[in-house]
Amino acid sequence: MPKRLAKQRLRKLQISDVDHAPPEIRTQRRRLRTCHECDWVSALPPLKYGEKANCPRCGYTLVRRHRYPAQRSMALALSALVALILAISFPFVSFNVSGVSNRIELTQTATTLIGFNQPLVAIAVIMTIVVLPAVYLTGVVWLQFGLLRDQPLPFSRDIARALSHLAPWLMADVFIIGALVSLIKIASMANIELGTSFWSFCAFAVLLLATTQSLDADWMWFSLDNGEPQAPHGTRTAATATEQGLAGCHTCGLINRMDPTAKKTRCIRCHETLHSRLPNSLQRTWALIIAATVMYIPANIYPIMNTTSFGNTTPSTIIGGVVELAQMGSWPIAAVIFIASVIVPVGKLVALTWLCLVVKRSNELNAHKRTVLYRVTEFIGRWSMVDVFVVAILVALIRAGSLMSITPGPAALAFGGVVVLTMLAAMTFDPRLIWDTPPPRYSGKVDD
Repeated sequence: MPKRLAKQRLRKLQISDVDHAPPEIRTQRRRLRTCHECDWVSALPPLKYGEKANCPRCGYTLVRRHRYPAQRSMALALSALVALILAISFPFVSFNVSGVSNRIELTQTATTLIGFNQPLVAIAVIMTIVVLPAVYLTGVVWLQFGLLRDQPLPFSRDIARALSHLAPWLMADVFIIGALVSLIKIASMANIELGTSFWSFCAFAVLLLATTQSLDADWMWFSLDNGEPQAPHGTRTAATATEQGLAGCHTCGLINRMDPTAKKTRCIRCHETLHSRLPNSLQRTWALIIAATVMYIPANIYPIMNTTSFGNTTPSTIIGGVVELAQMGSWPIAAVIFIASVIVPVGKLVALTWLCLVVKRSNELNAHKRTVLYRVTEFIGRWSMVDVFVVAILVALIRAGSLMSITPGPAALAFGGVVVLTMLAAMTFDPRLIWDTPPPRYSGKVDD
């Protein structure tokens, strides 16, 4: 009888209703999920709009339900794309000093760096603030448009997989902070005028952030197939997936049974490669930590930019820039740069190093605090790009020859490398290792 009622409810759903029909009312089966951070298997409760389901073991958010997820995401993505088009179509900012003026567009923050033999930094800037966000937003529109029609468009599953991998590299909000720091640094030396592009990009950054937060991945993957495969027979809750020979997909959330005879096991729904634990997680994390530490040395020793004023050229290191801002009385901005360029990268390296050292000695008592530390470390890493964006903006804007000009220093590439390497180190570290109970040590005694 309940199955018949469920089928009748599904038949009554119109295409316009699909957007506000959460999985809870489209299936009567119990839906299971594996926590990505502690590997605990839980059953998803019925969720109302605005509610979320957290892992009972570590507190990780498994599912967050939104009202009208497709309409909301699509509207925000389209608005963000319009704002981005405006941002790249009009002047970004201009300055005037002693009768010499210059005006730049948003894309010149990257293209100018190529002329100073900094192509890698230029690629990093343009990719993180324009290209990848545009690809991400286009993918959201393509995906949600098909779901609203109840007819997924071609490549929808591939696009849905790609969205989760692109999200960490979208840095429009970080670029806005870099732009504000840049303008404050030169406001005392020149007259600054903000263009239409600047305000459009501010709106774009806010809309992009709102778009990423509006995606309901659980609803999205459920709607792509109008359902989801059941968890493998015999799956138990209140236990880890690994001890049951299972693994949860980090992309779509579906629980799959691992094939011990196969080299690779893929998710049966989204075809993402599955791992009970990321292979060689600690070794890869250690390698990236060491590489980032090595690059952090030249990033602080060499100048990140060179400032020419009335024929005199002055190199400026990261710490030197912080001191200069403090001497100018811009203590809040100096604090922002110091935190983003010194505290964050050093703290992230120290935190990841400590986690790698103690991960094999973790237990239930301290695992939660160490998991919280990992979450903070993963979240803050991208904000270190502020200094790189500051250099990109100032180099493009301040070009008045011997009167006043700024050129990038060798530390710009090194520091950008530190940011990327530390982000990759956090991604390769598997937090599920924190919750694994270490095997008992061999005492040397043999039982009779």
